[in-house]
Amino acid sequence: MRIAVVGAGTVIFRDEGVGVYAQRYLAENYDFDGDVTLVDGGVLGFQLMTYYTDYDKVIILDTITMKDDGPGAIYNIPGEMLLGLGSYKQTAHEVEIVEMLEIAALNGNLSDVNIIGIVPEDILSVKAGLSDTLKNAFPAFVNTALEELKKSGVEYRLKPTHLNLDAVIDFYANPTAPRKIGDMG
Repeated sequence: MRIAVVGAGTVIFRDEGVGVYAQRYLAENYDFDGDVTLVDGGVLGFQLMTYYTDYDKVIILDTITMKDDGPGAIYNIPGEMLLGLGSYKQTAHEVEIVEMLEIAALNGNLSDVNIIGIVPEDILSVKAGLSDTLKNAFPAFVNTALEELKKSGVEYRLKPTHLNLDAVIDFYANPTAPRKIGDMG
């Protein structure tokens, strides 16, 4: 089974970058058995369409706007449920994700898709990093993604070296900072 884990979002708008941070955190801290591709999807939008049609399973890590829950609430929503969930479509990349799912479904070649979404606290501040609320919820967010991979038959293990969330955020906040060989691949 070919599986793609796509981190979506914009790291310059605070909590909006949580999906990208989570994807990078997984890539830096875990080894996966099988055919698992970790993708820094950022805001690539329709350029990600091949993942939704060419892979057997796609896990999207992203913020999700849900009116009934507060910041830090985590959802694992099958893609077919999103096709009718208008409340998800709040930011530009959320609209693109749902539109890509709808196009792939209409063409009859939609992968098995899950959105692992977390309700953000702050997606308006132009600042790299996460609010304290999302930092506190981050381990549960990552564990939800790991659980979905395990349900798909993927075994994983921690790498011998471990990078914390702050190091991952710093990688994006200071992309030109000098780094030692092997710091973050």
